[in-house]
Amino acid sequence: MIDDAVLETHRQELRRGTVVLACLRLLERPGYGYGLLEDLAARGFETDTNTLYPLLRRLEKQGHLTSEWNTDEARPRKFYRTSSTGRALAVALTTDFRAIATAVAGLPEED
Repeated sequence: MIDDAVLETHRQELRRGTVVLACLRLLERPGYGYGLLEDLAARGFETDTNTLYPLLRRLEKQGHLTSEWNTDEARPRKFYRTSSTGRALAVALTTDFRAIATAVAGLPEED
């Protein structure tokens, strides 16, 4: 029997890198924070605001995302988009993720 808290800790570690990849791929089309949170959740990447917004700022600072404010609506929103270096990072991470998934699939399973 696995302790729920221990399992959740390991799940969070496992998801951490996949959220970066998911953001880079989803932001091929411009998106704002809350909309991205909903899109991530709908696709199985449960993320909270305390994780997402620092991640977006970090990826932007590293040059993997660009942003611009949209003030056309009543509530201004900062829209993010994956940059060319972000797309290259997403391609590399996707390749690595697929290799890891293949390696995990080849591991022995308990009956």
